[in-house]
Amino acid sequence: MISQLSSSFKALGDPVRLRLFVLIGQHDAVCVCHLVSALDIPQSTISRHLGILRHAGLVQTRREGKWIYYALSGDVATQLKSMFNQADAQLEADALALETAINH
Repeated sequence: MISQLSSSFKALGDPVRLRLFVLIGQHDAVCVCHLVSALDIPQSTISRHLGILRHAGLVQTRREGKWIYYALSGDVATQLKSMFNQADAQLEADALALETAINH
């Protein structure tokens, strides 16, 4: 468990990956297109960071047509999500931007 937690924290050590993790954790599943819109970061950058989170076992994917949706996976992701429930101003702004992107 310690090794898995260490890998998770390494994956979350980047601010963009941390923001992505928190946003995904606030929904059952989130489309990459909505994450790109919410964070205003190029799709290639978002995809690279999501790949790192997936490799660390923190997120899982499912494909619907041409879209890929991400959701938290595993017990470690659930435990980490509970640690981030008290989001700072940037994370709250990200969540609002994602809601706008999803409902737009």
